[in-house]
Amino acid sequence: MRIGIDIDGTSMRLGIVDGGHIFRKIVVPAEATESETSIVDNLIETIGQIANSNIRGIGIGVSGIVNTSKGIVQDAINIPSWKNLPLKDILEKEFHIPVFVNNDSNCFAFGERYYGEGTLYRDIVCVTLSIGVGAGIIINNELYNGNNTGAGEIGSLPYLYSDYERYCGQKFFVRNNTTAEEAYELALQGDSNMLALWAELGDHIGNLLKTILFTYDPQAIILGGNIIKGYELFADSMYESVYKFPFKETVERIKILLTKREDINLLGAAALVV
Repeated sequence: MRIGIDIDGTSMRLGIVDGGHIFRKIVVPAEATESETSIVDNLIETIGQIANSNIRGIGIGVSGIVNTSKGIVQDAINIPSWKNLPLKDILEKEFHIPVFVNNDSNCFAFGERYYGEGTLYRDIVCVTLSIGVGAGIIINNELYNGNNTGAGEIGSLPYLYSDYERYCGQKFFVRNNTTAEEAYELALQGDSNMLALWAELGDHIGNLLKTILFTYDPQAIILGGNIIKGYELFADSMYESVYKFPFKETVERIKILLTKREDINLLGAAALVV
């Protein structure tokens, strides 16, 4: 049994993972604006609620840049106080079991590879479309971190007048004076402006996927994040964009899939424990 933990700017999700199943799941507020010590103490207290003698390790996914070899959170997105935080050392000293820390997009990819839509493939790129836009990369069945756990930060790649994050995630809707949730509801009601907005989003996402095909040429691309709730509204324009990729055989062979399992990031975090 392992403990998987998924931390973002709003919540901490914890659970005991065994055989791809989650037991005793707990969700608590991240209290992201609090001090480093306060947030860590909250995490330790919550782990203590589910830890037992059968737990052989803890895996943690954090939004931001992580030194995976040392388990140091160098810069946590949306948790301002977590700068160069030696989270691995702190938790191993507290619980006396191995602790592994990685980027949350990498945990998403790990989860899909072993428990989700990526189990049939050795080369996958898992793309998160949410407040931020990022990716986890599995090459030949191994997680590719890069030198600074920065591999997969595709949302920061230059695109049009900014970067992909401003065109493929929540920021796209904010720039158009709405939110993804509002645009979704209005589009379902037949609002022509919102339908056009989702179609435009699909074109941008298609261009992002073509960038992935050029750089990684994976067997499958798996989409996750809350933006995929509107998949049926942007899928046609996304595929229309992808079909313009110059290498026909690549387009014919690529699988574009949607994540299906709840808490796949938590499962992927637990899978860090080896």
